[in-house]
Amino acid sequence: MLELFYKRRSIRKFTDKPIEAAKLERIMQAALLAPSSKSSYPCEFVIVDQKEINEKLSVCKPLGAGFLKNAACSIVVAGDADKSDVWIEDCAIAATFIQLQAEKEGLGTCWIQIREREYKDEQSAESYIHEILNMPANIKILAIIAIGYKDGEKAGRDETFLKKEKIHMNTF
Repeated sequence: MLELFYKRRSIRKFTDKPIEAAKLERIMQAALLAPSSKSSYPCEFVIVDQKEINEKLSVCKPLGAGFLKNAACSIVVAGDADKSDVWIEDCAIAATFIQLQAEKEGLGTCWIQIREREYKDEQSAESYIHEILNMPANIKILAIIAIGYKDGEKAGRDETFLKKEKIHMNTF
């Protein structure tokens, strides 16, 4: 696992190659295997593999989503707020599982934060996406994960990246 963690980097440049169905299925299996508080499993996922829809999603906020228009696929990670008061945490774990499995599959990913972000003219990024994807109001969006084949490689990290001074034993 550590080898995968050292290798994974956020990727914002993708090739045009589509993602094979078997790889996407394994990525979604990983998402569904993510732990959930009190086994409430509030997470919901919208897979978007249509370029036209990803282009619309790429303008969901002023900065930090434009690269989505070039991704082969995106996964909107959302949670049913009626099922769990910790849907945010559960969705964050599932989104991380998505990113790690995608890396194992040889794909690149990048997290696009949606919760608490604005689209424009006092409309939230979340409400904009709700309209595009026809999502119910009780489903709250945490993030979009852009996925695709990497257009180039970023150098991985090594142990010098670790900030070991952030680890405390028994007391701060």
